[in-house]
Amino acid sequence: MRERRRKPAAQVNHERWLVSYADFVTLLFAFFVVLYASAQIDKQRATRLSDAINSAFEQLGIFEKDNHKPGNVEPRITLPSSPNAGQDLSHWAQLGREQMGADQRKQDFNSMRSELERALATEIKRNEVALHLEADGLVVSLREIGFFDSGSAAIKPGAEPALARIAKILQEHPYAVRIEGHTDNVPIHTSQFASNWELSTARATALVRTLVEQHGISADRLSAAGYAEFHPVASNDTAKGRQLNRRVDLVILTSAKPPAPSQSGRSNP
Repeated sequence: MRERRRKPAAQVNHERWLVSYADFVTLLFAFFVVLYASAQIDKQRATRLSDAINSAFEQLGIFEKDNHKPGNVEPRITLPSSPNAGQDLSHWAQLGREQMGADQRKQDFNSMRSELERALATEIKRNEVALHLEADGLVVSLREIGFFDSGSAAIKPGAEPALARIAKILQEHPYAVRIEGHTDNVPIHTSQFASNWELSTARATALVRTLVEQHGISADRLSAAGYAEFHPVASNDTAKGRQLNRRVDLVILTSAKPPAPSQSGRSNP
């Protein structure tokens, strides 16, 4: 009889775990692909936002191209990647708004100065008016020779046309105005004014009243102060210097309106 051929014993596949492992690796790879794609989308959004901010700043003249670098690379804002990135971005936006506001004020003040110089060209030529910029704003100095009689707080009738031209320009711009009275160091003692403090304050308030009552300037834009002889612009040792010190300054402030007074009253220094 023919011998029956034995069937080979079934072999156990010890490598089946590789299939599960390969499936796990494939899923893990797909998971990281999704994470990477999401990160790239966020990065693209952040890049677009950065480009928009840089473009706006360049148009305002805040950033300029660096002509000394190869390729004329434009400056860029690096967006923060910290956990507080949202707050940091808001800080950047606030700085941008403040800078835009400062640039707008600078343009307004340059425009006002040019307008006032044209409107007061005659008075400037006669040395009755002077204009200059200070940290607080644009100063229009109305000298006593053109606007007040000596020792008097009454505005000269001949000064009214110049005040009308000043008021017209002030009406076109929303900024607050501080009106300051100044004198020389020659003491005064009359039935009306006991000292230069009273004289300087009276001249400032007289000008405020004129601007409000005769020229329609809103009273909440104005404030008055008297400094007597203690803020000179020239030496009081000469007649010319004393003449320059006798003045009323209109300080067009960089703020839109004067700060509101404290509700609790004035604090002690």
